[in-house]
Amino acid sequence: MITFESLKTKPRVFTSFTGLTPAAFNKLLPSFAQAYEADLDQRDQQRGQPRQRQRGGGRCGSLDSLETKLVFILFYFKFYPVQVVQGYFFGLGQPQANEWLHRLTPLLNAALGYQQQLPARKTLDASLILAACPGLEFIIDGTERPIRRPKNKQRQPSHYSGKKKRHTVKNNVVSDKRTRKIKVLSPTCEGKKHDKKLAEEQDLRFPPGSKLWKDTGFQGYEPEQVQTFQPKKKPRGGALTAEEKAQNTGLSRERIGVEHSLGGVKVYHIVRDIFRNLREGFDDLVMATACGLHNLRLDYPLTP
Repeated sequence: MITFESLKTKPRVFTSFTGLTPAAFNKLLPSFAQAYEADLDQRDQQRGQPRQRQRGGGRCGSLDSLETKLVFILFYFKFYPVQVVQGYFFGLGQPQANEWLHRLTPLLNAALGYQQQLPARKTLDASLILAACPGLEFIIDGTERPIRRPKNKQRQPSHYSGKKKRHTVKNNVVSDKRTRKIKVLSPTCEGKKHDKKLAEEQDLRFPPGSKLWKDTGFQGYEPEQVQTFQPKKKPRGGALTAEEKAQNTGLSRERIGVEHSLGGVKVYHIVRDIFRNLREGFDDLVMATACGLHNLRLDYPLTP
């Protein structure tokens, strides 16, 4: 059975199981404890009557410590097993695993919020966060995640991505070119929506004088007072010159950082494999959380 005690003396194994180094885990743990206590307080208020015994009374469950609870939810994000397998690894049945997964995921998200690692979601918050980035150099890109084919036939066309040849959901991300942290994350939408349309709907306000690298999916997206860089499209029926190809290669080298950032986010299989959870809004919550975990990982890399 997987527990924090069985992993804490094996740093490499610990990182493989959780996606975080022990240092990053220890940094996150106090904030996770704060979020957990706040959740207990809220549950007590919703109960509507005084507690009959102190917290922690009764039989200890398999997730017997806060550390193991955090390992539990990080393991789920990292490997995204089916719930019966997740429960087996931690000594739980599938119903218990399901309950804990949906209880702990918002708490993990809240803990990353306390650590100021989550990407901005609202226009005003995004403007403040982008303005605080040194250099004011950003890269915008779209990313898609596969989902199960919707049973509702009316939803199937909107979620079918011609690019990926499967049903997907989509987000736009804005990363800091220097730090490679995900600074802004768009709402999760159907995979068929165009990158440029999603960016226009999000209505981001970049700081004046910013530099923004983008790909051809954002053709025509030109925020005010921002210098943009985009590869030149091959003209219909024509060809690019050698000089234009060289310029495109140079731009690709500049914007490859966002692909590395998205690769860091998709270390967590929950945002890489076919998403199975049907709870409303959960696909958006896990994407924001995975971005926050990626940002935290950048502050605490695995040393050789």
